[in-house]
Amino acid sequence: MCSSHTVNDLGLADKGSSGCACGAGHSHSTPVETALSEKAVTTTLAVSGMTCGHCVSAVTEELSAIDGVQSVNVQLNAGGVSSVSVASDSMLDPTTVRSALDEAGYSLVEA
Repeated sequence: MCSSHTVNDLGLADKGSSGCACGAGHSHSTPVETALSEKAVTTTLAVSGMTCGHCVSAVTEELSAIDGVQSVNVQLNAGGVSSVSVASDSMLDPTTVRSALDEAGYSLVEA
């Protein structure tokens, strides 16, 4: 393994690849971001109450469980309003999103 970085095989790598550009003779997995559908809908949410990495994990887990969600990206603003971007197959149902955030213990901030 190349000592300059860590490789996490998410099952997305081309197993027929003979190596990577770093010259270490191994292949790298494809980043998750490139696996998103080109037709993904991105929804940005304002969420209050998050203060730490555990909060980010809880929100990410609950939102990721919604049908059609491809990825969740949280920009933590500890103690303030955090920005949460959700990529999904289609528009998210606001009631479902609110329920997922409530389940995680946080609140959706209305614009």
